[in-house]
Amino acid sequence: MNRYKVIIQYDGSSFSGFQSQENLNTIQDKIEYSLSFLNQNNLIRIVAASRTDAGVHALGQVAHFNFDTKLSLDAIKRALNARLPLQIRIIDIKAVNTEFHSRFDAIKKQYLYQCSLTENPLLSKDHFALKQFNFERLKDIEHELVGRHNFLSFSKFDIEKKNTICEIFKSKWTLEDDKLFYIIEGDRFLHHMVRYLVGTMIGYMEKKISTQEFLSLLANPRKDAKLLKAPANGLILNKIFYEK
Repeated sequence: MNRYKVIIQYDGSSFSGFQSQENLNTIQDKIEYSLSFLNQNNLIRIVAASRTDAGVHALGQVAHFNFDTKLSLDAIKRALNARLPLQIRIIDIKAVNTEFHSRFDAIKKQYLYQCSLTENPLLSKDHFALKQFNFERLKDIEHELVGRHNFLSFSKFDIEKKNTICEIFKSKWTLEDDKLFYIIEGDRFLHHMVRYLVGTMIGYMEKKISTQEFLSLLANPRKDAKLLKAPANGLILNKIFYEK
């Protein structure tokens, strides 16, 4: 049996997240449906590196699947895209070692969050429109997230999630004309973690919370933290990194 690694881009606006869920419209279901046409209508399961939430987009989602075929890589890619909705595209496919695992072999993930400093309606689908703006205040706090921390405060509490330690390698805000971008890279991310981080940093920027309050969420992690959560539409799974 051959194993294939695919890179997927999608506009998550009209989907209930990546992971297959009963009676819901998901990206995984659409891809598996398309794959089934290549396998005499038999289901082929795909395994993704990240289970993005409803409304979240991706430019570099990675998944793998097993499939015994004589089709070329280009033929598989073209056949999949032909049956996928335009909001989902397979942009690359490679044959990989059967031991490769899209999730467990990832060494870090990069998320991008997009904000608009105007009320441009053309940006409403994939940007969070901000009403206030203080770039220097955001720059003051971004570096505090770098390193190994317990991010329990910045996640949706899950009683079954025992490990809430993550290592952040990069946390950076950039300003380009009337747009504000946040890039974060880490070894792993908890449920809703990036959205809570962005929302809380924006709350800090708007002086809704103090420096001390922000830092205490890291120093004294707690499951009942009342945080601001940025909307899903601005979040993009940008890239997943593997060993060479």
